[in-house]
Amino acid sequence: MPYAHITGWGMSVPEQVLTNDDISKIVDTNDTWIRERTGIQERHIARADQFPSTLGYEASVKALKIANLHPRDLDLIICSSSSPEYIFPATACLIQDQLGATKAGAFDLLAACTGFIYALNMGAQAIRSGSVKNVLVIGAETLSRFLNWKDRNTCILFGDGAGAFVLQASDQPGGVLSAVMHSDGSGADLLTIAGGGSRHPSTEATIQEGKHYVQMEGKEVFRFATRVMASATHEVLACAGLTLDQIQWIVPHQANIRIIEAAARGLKLPMDRFIVNLQHYGNTSTASVPIAMVEALEKGQIKPGDKIVMIGFGGGLTWGAVAAEWTGPIPSKGHVRPERYRLFARLRSLVRRGLRFIEGLLYRREL
Repeated sequence: MPYAHITGWGMSVPEQVLTNDDISKIVDTNDTWIRERTGIQERHIARADQFPSTLGYEASVKALKIANLHPRDLDLIICSSSSPEYIFPATACLIQDQLGATKAGAFDLLAACTGFIYALNMGAQAIRSGSVKNVLVIGAETLSRFLNWKDRNTCILFGDGAGAFVLQASDQPGGVLSAVMHSDGSGADLLTIAGGGSRHPSTEATIQEGKHYVQMEGKEVFRFATRVMASATHEVLACAGLTLDQIQWIVPHQANIRIIEAAARGLKLPMDRFIVNLQHYGNTSTASVPIAMVEALEKGQIKPGDKIVMIGFGGGLTWGAVAAEWTGPIPSKGHVRPERYRLFARLRSLVRRGLRFIEGLLYRREL
């Protein structure tokens, strides 16, 4: 049975930064209030021409470059997002087209802020089954477009960004060691965007009622998150046959510093064992874990051989964790430049559209 190694990683965040002082000019709040309650200092906000697919594409190109893997060698693309561009088509398909990943199947996975953990496990299991060899896993968000900028309880929390991992099959031990996934739909109303689906289709009434904004019962979500982070960590380590003493890093979902501190107390671990960067990005939902991982790797905090636990929790309610041994890129010959493939990918996309148009004309003639 092959092992699923994380061999490439990348992130992309919008250039525009929104500080706490900036938010205080929009809603009744201030920098001190936000920092004390969340730990967040600033967040990145997408431009009008930036979407989950564009941010996800940029993160994916960086991940493929580190993995030295050509887009056409991808077998599967999984994109987790709480703010997909459409109900359908899948954002993953848009990224597949931009990359020119001609062999890859592509689908979206929706599990709120836990989505990247779920997607990482799904990609690893596909590799372990032997059905695929190379998987691209993405978390991409523009949740700023679903925020009520008059609600200081939610608009201060979220930011935009994307992170991506490349998973590759290997006979060498390492990579994803174990994973756990859980849900509790009895708490579905605690964190939700109620409008836009088939229960509350977009109407003038749903817009006036604010159903298209993020709505959250903050205290309930806080209690839920602090409870499940410790339990999921213990569970995923037991599945991997590891103990906390063997783990170098915990990489939690970057939602709130108080939640992470509570998890540290519950696990009886010092905060310096946790990767934390929410002060600069806020809660980027499905992108938060990979963004935190990428920054830690760029700083040299995470090294080959380190054992890591990644944890997510969010609406649904959902939660889960992945235990992994970090190994890095698989040695390979040559040097792949996936960013140079974009022009070919665009041309290919145009050709495919043209062929479908011609096919449509011929089909109508036959009728």
